[in-house]
Amino acid sequence: MIPLDSSPEALALRATYDQQIRSRAGAAGTTDRIGALIRTIGLEGDGFLQYQGGADGAELDQQIADQVAYFAELGVKVEWKYYSHDLPADLPERLTKAGFVPDEEECLLIGALADLPTEVELPEGIQLREITSREDLERMQAMEEEVWGFSHDWLPDALSAAIVGDEPTVVVVAETTGDEPKVVSGSWIRFHTGTDFASLWGGSTLPEWRGRGIYRAQVAYRRNLAAQRGYQYVQVDASPDSRGILARLGLRPVSVTVPYIWKPTS
Repeated sequence: MIPLDSSPEALALRATYDQQIRSRAGAAGTTDRIGALIRTIGLEGDGFLQYQGGADGAELDQQIADQVAYFAELGVKVEWKYYSHDLPADLPERLTKAGFVPDEEECLLIGALADLPTEVELPEGIQLREITSREDLERMQAMEEEVWGFSHDWLPDALSAAIVGDEPTVVVVAETTGDEPKVVSGSWIRFHTGTDFASLWGGSTLPEWRGRGIYRAQVAYRRNLAAQRGYQYVQVDASPDSRGILARLGLRPVSVTVPYIWKPTS
């Protein structure tokens, strides 16, 4: 893994992200605030917990136990999204003891728009296009399934809702030119209303089209969309495959994130 950036500039970006993004209610579903903990029930019924610190020892253990009891009564799973700079330092151990299971870690990267590429340079025979139609979203779904080898049947409905949601979303595909264009990569950007942040998502690319600058071009294209709307920063929760590319493009790795999942036993 690339090392985290602990420079004053990076720490300032992280603090701004914590203040503007992590301290706000979810964009969809219902939200309760329990002290420093923010609990959201999403539209699909699952839970999501955000917490930056404020309790320790027995008090924190009780807060965790209270959430387990709450979601056990509902009979639904919940994700506690942990960031490596969260306090106390032994929070992961406390979550694990309470029955939460860590999932795959990602890296939080944040970039000021001024530091990111603006030129959208594509290989010959490829074009970028913003999409909204069900047909195009299903073509993007087919590409994702070819890349990953499992169903993405959730994608058209999720992105259709996001496009017209409270936090506007723009979906972009890279496709071949010609009479029968083929989607070779896809991504989207979500604009977080009332903040200085937009977030980048997706970026999956068919194997035969990787290494040609398509991912970079989509980052630049979406960066420009954010600039046109007056945003100052973009953030990404990056997989191991993309975090190095994003760091080279000017985003700063500022924290490691791990989703801790609790599921009811029956």
